[in-house]
Amino acid sequence: MHTLTSWATSVPFTDIAPVAAEPVKHGIYAVAPLLVGLPLASAAVLLLAGRRSDKWGHWLGVLASAGAFVIGLITFLHLLGRDASSRILDVHLGTWIDAGAFHVDAGMRLDPLSMTFVLLVTFVGTLIHVYSVAYMEHDRDRRRFFAYLNLFVAAMLILVLADSYLLLFVGWEGVGLASYLLIGFWNQRTPYAVAAKKAFVANRVGDIGLIVALGLMFSTFGGVDFDTVLNHDMSGVSQATLTGIGLMLLLAACGKSAQFPLQSWLGDAMAGPTPVSALIHAATMVTAGVYLIVRSSTLFDAAPTAQLVVVIVGAITLLFGAIVGCAKDDLKKALAASTMSQIGYMILAAGLGPVGYAFAIFHLVTHGFFKAGMFLGAGSVMHGMDDQVDMRRFGGLARYMKITYVTFGLGWLAILGIPPFSGYWSKDKIIEAAFIPTDGHTWRAWVFGMVALLGAGITAFYMSRLFFMTFEGERRWSTKADGSEQHPHESPALMTWPMIILAVGSAGLGMVLGIGNRFVDWLAPVTGHTEHGEPVIQPVVLVILTLVLVVAGAVLAWRRYAISTVPVVPPLGTALTRAARVDLYQDVVNDALLVEPGQHLTRSLVYTDKAVVDGAAVGVGQTAVGLGGLLRKTQTGYVRSYAATMLVSLVVLVVVVLVIQS
Repeated sequence: MHTLTSWATSVPFTDIAPVAAEPVKHGIYAVAPLLVGLPLASAAVLLLAGRRSDKWGHWLGVLASAGAFVIGLITFLHLLGRDASSRILDVHLGTWIDAGAFHVDAGMRLDPLSMTFVLLVTFVGTLIHVYSVAYMEHDRDRRRFFAYLNLFVAAMLILVLADSYLLLFVGWEGVGLASYLLIGFWNQRTPYAVAAKKAFVANRVGDIGLIVALGLMFSTFGGVDFDTVLNHDMSGVSQATLTGIGLMLLLAACGKSAQFPLQSWLGDAMAGPTPVSALIHAATMVTAGVYLIVRSSTLFDAAPTAQLVVVIVGAITLLFGAIVGCAKDDLKKALAASTMSQIGYMILAAGLGPVGYAFAIFHLVTHGFFKAGMFLGAGSVMHGMDDQVDMRRFGGLARYMKITYVTFGLGWLAILGIPPFSGYWSKDKIIEAAFIPTDGHTWRAWVFGMVALLGAGITAFYMSRLFFMTFEGERRWSTKADGSEQHPHESPALMTWPMIILAVGSAGLGMVLGIGNRFVDWLAPVTGHTEHGEPVIQPVVLVILTLVLVVAGAVLAWRRYAISTVPVVPPLGTALTRAARVDLYQDVVNDALLVEPGQHLTRSLVYTDKAVVDGAAVGVGQTAVGLGGLLRKTQTGYVRSYAATMLVSLVVLVVVVLVIQS
C-alpha cells in the first residue's frame, strides 16, 4: 500500500525551497542551447527550403526532435549525477533587455521540473513525429506539417527552459502560434480554420493574465526572472498584490490548459490532424498551465486565496470534462473531454500546495504517455475506417486491429487507475491528497476529495464507453457513407510502433517512478518535501472506494455498450445528456456573456466614432467652409464697398466703446 503518509520526510518545505540557481560553468553550457536550437533550425530549414525538401523534410523533422531528446537525456543524466541540493542550474546566454531599471538576461533554467518536461516533450514528440511520417504520407504539405511540429516543440522547450517569466512568455506565445498553425493545418476547410481561430482567441484571453502578472511582478519585486521573484521575501508583500499575481497566472493557465471558464476551444481543436491532437492535448500545450502554477509555487503558497481558487477551478473542470465525455460520440472529441478532465485533476493537485505539486507533475507525465497513446490509437482507427470518427459506427474492431486494440486498451486501463497501471500511481495520489485538510479546513478536504473521487467513477464510465463502443460489441460498420463495403485494417509499422512504446509507458511508467518515491524525490529541489497530514478517510479505505467506483463505472459501460445493442442514431437522451452533447452550452454562454456584448460594444463604438468623432471633425470643416462662403460674398472687388464696410465697422466700434465707458 503506497500512501501519502509514507512519503513524508523530516525536512520542512520552507527549509529547502526556494533554492537559488547555480550558474553553469562546464560542458553542459555548450550543449543545452541545442535543446531549442535543433527543432528551431529544422523548422526554419523546412519552411525556407520549400518544395525542394518534400522528399526528405519529414525525416529532418524526426531527426531534430530525436536529437533534442538525446541532448535532454544527457542533461538529465548530468543532473541526476549531482546532489539533490545542486540540481538547479542556470545557463546564461547573454543580456536580452537592458532598459533603465528593467534588466532581463536570456538564460535557461535546468532543474528537475524543466528537465521532466524536456524529456516528456521530446520523447513523446519524437514518437509522434515518427507516427506522422506514415499518417501524413499522402498529404502534399507533409513537409510544412513537420516544420510546424518542430516549431511547436521548440516553442514548448523555450517555455519550460526559460529562467524568467518574460522569456517563458516568448515560448508561451510561440506555442499559441504553432498550435494555431497545426489546428488549422487543413484551413481550406472552413470549420477547421474557425476552430484554429477559436483556440487562438481563447488563448489570447489567457495571455492578458500573464501580461498583467508580469507588470505586477516588476512593480513589486523589481524584476521578472525566477530568482528575483521566487526568492523574494513574501512577508513584506501585501496579500492583495500576491493574490492578484496568483489569479492572473491562473487566468493564463486556464487559457493554455483549457480550464474553466476558457475551456471551450479544446473540443473544436480536434479539427487538426490526429498527431496534432496527440502532441498538443497530451504532452505539451495543455500541460503548460500546470507547469506555470507549479513553477510559481512560492507565489501561490504566499497567496492562499489564489491557491483556493486554483483548486476550485480544477475541481469544476475535472467534473465538466467528465460529464461532457459521457455524451460524445466523436472519438477524438471524447478523448479531448477526457484531457480537459485529467488536466483538471492536475490543476486541483497544484492548488493543494506542497502536498500536491509533485503529484500534479507525476500525473502529467503518466497522462502524457497514456493519452498520447490513445490519441494515436484514435488516428489508427480513423486510418483503418476511412477517417470515420463516429463511435456509433464502429464496434467489433478488436478482431481487425489487434495492435491498436491492445495498445489502446493499456492506455484505457491506465487512465482508469487499475493497479498496477500508471494512472493508479499518479491519479490516485491526487485523490488521496485532496482528502487531506489544509490550514485546518476539514470541509475543503471533504468537498474536493469527494469531487476527485466522483470524477474517477465518471472517468471509468466514459472511457469504458469509448473503448467498448469502438472495439467491442457487434459491428456497426458494414458499409461506408457512400454505400460501399467497409474494410477495417491495421495501420503500418511506422504508426503501430510508437503506439506500442507509449503503451509500455502506460503500463509500467507509473510503477517505475512511484516505487521508492523516485519521482517525488527527483522533484524535491523544486517542489520541496513536506510533512503530509492524514486524509479524513483512511488511505486503505480510499483505495478500496476508488476501485469500487472505477469497476462500477466500467461494468455499467460494459452492460450498455459491449453486450447491448448500440443504436447507430443516438437516442434523444436526458436533459443532461443533450446538454453534454453541446459541451454543457459553453459556446452559448460564451456568446451571451462575451461575443454578443462585444459585438454590441463594437457597433456602439463604430457608431460613436462615425456620429460623434467623425461628425465633430466633419462639422468643424463644414462650418469653416460655410463661413468662408459668407466671407467670400463680401469680397466684391469694389473699393466703395470696402470703404463703406470700414465706415460701418468704425461707427459700430465707437458706439461699443461709448457704451462701455458710460
